[in-house]
Amino acid sequence: MKFVERLASCLVLTASAASAWSQPDLPSKVPLNFDRYRSVEEINRAMRDIAAAYPDLCVLTRIGVSLEGRDLLVLTIGNSKQASMSDKPAMWIDGAVHANEIQAAETVLYTAWYLTKAYGSNRPLTELVDRCSFHLMPLVNPDNRDVWLEGPATPNTQRSNRRPVDQDRDGQIDEDGPDDLDGDGSITQMWKRDPLGRWERDVADPRIFRRVNADRPAGGWTLLGEEGLDNDGDGAINEDPAGGDDMNRNWPAGWLPEFVQGGAGPFPLSAPETRAVADFIEQRPNIVAVQSYHNTGGMILRGPGAEHRNWAYPAADVRVYDQLAAVGEQLLPYYRSMVIHRDLYTVHGGFVNWTAESLGIYSFTNELWTPAKFFQRDRTQPDETQQWLWRDRMAFGQLFTEHREIEHPTLGAVLVGGLNKWSSRVTPTFMLSEECHRNFAFTMFHADHAPRLSLARHEVKAVGPSLWQLTVEIVNDRIMPTRSEVARDKGIGTPDLVTVSPRGGRVAAAFVMDGWFDRSPSPVRSEPARVQLPGGVPGRGGVTLRFLVEGESSLPVEVRHVSEKATDLVATLTLAP
Repeated sequence: MKFVERLASCLVLTASAASAWSQPDLPSKVPLNFDRYRSVEEINRAMRDIAAAYPDLCVLTRIGVSLEGRDLLVLTIGNSKQASMSDKPAMWIDGAVHANEIQAAETVLYTAWYLTKAYGSNRPLTELVDRCSFHLMPLVNPDNRDVWLEGPATPNTQRSNRRPVDQDRDGQIDEDGPDDLDGDGSITQMWKRDPLGRWERDVADPRIFRRVNADRPAGGWTLLGEEGLDNDGDGAINEDPAGGDDMNRNWPAGWLPEFVQGGAGPFPLSAPETRAVADFIEQRPNIVAVQSYHNTGGMILRGPGAEHRNWAYPAADVRVYDQLAAVGEQLLPYYRSMVIHRDLYTVHGGFVNWTAESLGIYSFTNELWTPAKFFQRDRTQPDETQQWLWRDRMAFGQLFTEHREIEHPTLGAVLVGGLNKWSSRVTPTFMLSEECHRNFAFTMFHADHAPRLSLARHEVKAVGPSLWQLTVEIVNDRIMPTRSEVARDKGIGTPDLVTVSPRGGRVAAAFVMDGWFDRSPSPVRSEPARVQLPGGVPGRGGVTLRFLVEGESSLPVEVRHVSEKATDLVATLTLAP
């Protein structure tokens, strides 16, 4: 009996210790789990629930409607008591620009959920929400998400919005989409026995078809392509599915028409979804950072999307991108920092290209998930053997539909089956929470390096009767400057402005200095009390200004720095030696 009592006591102590040693919890008023994928209705409901549960932090805005009339919702998170939402740095975060990239929406929702529950409980995130505001849009493209989740699809379909397009140019619209012949919810492949076919089934694993080399006898099977029917009788299958605009090709920066790049739409911002987002962002010049989530490949992407637009990424801006992405590669194992056109492919009219090149905002696209995370042993992509090990031993066969023989109305007996719509691109649900959190952490690092200004030092000297020399140094301790280099070069937005307002005196002259010890500063030619800074305040650097102020001793002087991308800096100094 004493043994049992001692055992029970040990179990209680162990449970108590485990509780004490566990990571501190951040309870949320909105309980959400990130181990599954949600419908459009569920995501919008969660957004409304978060906004209702945290009214002091959140504002939910309907910025428009999709092509099919669904709400386009943006949740803004920030502490308006610290500073107005428009007077401090802001970040735009979106997902599901392509509706089949489903984990992107979950990652944005996770960001809203974690930021709100952390506020007041976690010091770094509380300070970040006090200093910055966040505009979160989980569903840029809501119309096709449920179609992908509920209807037949491949990993790559339902990418665009639902604008009707005659893709096969036969005078009919969307009349020949995919057909789920075996009812498994996915569009897989069709195979037919053929004495001259150049494919054979693997002897050890009949799920696998292998191409037969030309110097060998025929393998007995022919690949007919995607599972489906010839619904319009033109001899082709699945050539006119529903869908039109690729909403990552519909933006003004570098846009080119459909005959150059499919999915571009009839003109830039022709889609109601992209137009609504553009209007929202353009009305908020304090947005200093953009994060757009896509899938797949494990990439931290920046522009340009096309080589001829390299001019929009001057060296100073590239240094900022490189510093941010270098930390991202550490926070996101198996992700790589890449340039879109150089390391991936050419994109004309991409979203982050528009925000970076036309608005001067530091912008990333993260491509969520990479097969390199299958077994987390090295950075290489898994080979065929490793992929089948994953499908069989980690996914337990759920990524594959067994082949079935079906009588096709025009092709006769065919074999239907293969890898289903969940087999690639999509983060496995048991790994979804980690994927969301790691990307959230990188995005918060990006936001945390929005410019933060302070008055590092100042000096007042009497240089004549009622004449004072006032020198001030304004510094930015974050990576991002108050104005990107491309914004300065192309005149995007308004320059920073430093004003000096002596109460009862006046500013007689002003100088821009090259450092605190500069002995030959450059004079300001006009309006010495209002000094424009076209280059802003550099990241992890500062600006030094000198003013000659007329006024009596002990006169208070207000020094104010105003920037679109940073909270205003205001200091009151006194004219006294």
